[in-house]
Amino acid sequence: MTVRTAEATWKGDLKSGDGSMQTGRGGFASPFTFASRFGDVEHVSPEDLVAAAHAGCFAMALSHGLATEGYVPTRVHATATVSLGPDPAGGFHVSSIELNVEAEVPGLDEATFQVAVEGIRTGCPISKLYAGTSISVDAVLRA
Repeated sequence: MTVRTAEATWKGDLKSGDGSMQTGRGGFASPFTFASRFGDVEHVSPEDLVAAAHAGCFAMALSHGLATEGYVPTRVHATATVSLGPDPAGGFHVSSIELNVEAEVPGLDEATFQVAVEGIRTGCPISKLYAGTSISVDAVLRA
């Protein structure tokens, strides 16, 4: 079993406080604030990390799934857009995740590609983590 860690520290109240996040193995550390999470201020937010994780997981899982069927991708590029909004039960929640995928896969037909995409939409580990969230995928197969 693979185990990963990350840590975060927050100082102060919600709107005027600030924090920092970092991964346990290094390679990533960033400050974050209320404005970086709910506005367009430069810094990384937890939702940015969810988006990066989902895009990376999806691209890797789709590449693997296609390769096990005999179609080795030349390239799979995924972009994830994570929407954070008010939760009807109170507070906030990730309300939706939109994935845009572009793949170059020699010899693969569109129908087989779309079946594989749908399987990964619900099957990659990050998709499973957000199973109660609306996850949509717009996938394009390039020649």
